[in-house]
Amino acid sequence: MTKKEFDRIEAYMLTQMQDAAHDRHHVYRVLNAALDIAGHVDGADMDVLTAACLLHDIGREAQAANLELCHAQIGGEMAFDFLVSQGWAAPKAQHVRECITSHRYRGDNQPQSMEAKILFDADKLEVTGAIGIARTLIYAGQVGEPLYILGDDGDVVLDGGGAEITSFFQEYNWKLKKVYDAFYTERAKEIARGRQKASMDFYDGLLAEVRENYKHAASRLIK
Repeated sequence: MTKKEFDRIEAYMLTQMQDAAHDRHHVYRVLNAALDIAGHVDGADMDVLTAACLLHDIGREAQAANLELCHAQIGGEMAFDFLVSQGWAAPKAQHVRECITSHRYRGDNQPQSMEAKILFDADKLEVTGAIGIARTLIYAGQVGEPLYILGDDGDVVLDGGGAEITSFFQEYNWKLKKVYDAFYTERAKEIARGRQKASMDFYDGLLAEVRENYKHAASRLIK
């Protein structure tokens, strides 16, 4: 890919990024991670991979406006149309679309090509370690999700989630702690393992502090 092509794709991406948890720095980190992973595998199409990384979250604004939409599907269509308008051959633009439509953790559309698997892994590295915790909390704040909710027994609710995440602790147990087993490439697994302890330590520490705060609270309030 020439610098001119990169600059055009980057400029289009920058017009679409409005979400603080999925901002341009997230995109650049995904691209950097993808280039790292690609250096450990053979035969990846770097033009397709670079374009897919730059454009993978351009559907976020549409999803934010209508939560029934999938940003991966919308973004894939937007990327295809944009790349074709820039003179890309339809089959190559279609390859980028397929990478983007299959990058979502919550989606049923699993990545098939090497480029799609690299994008998936690079994007999922963004929910590992300290970065993953920080981004999850930023996003939770944006959509009004609390750190925790309490069950009828007065303890923090840890389970549940999926499509109906209602707290940070539920999101951690539904996704953040499980993503370490979801990578396709050995390089991504290696990076993720190096980050895992930071995530676990934060979760365990936060949970302990919340529980300690509520310990014996009822006996203090009710005489």
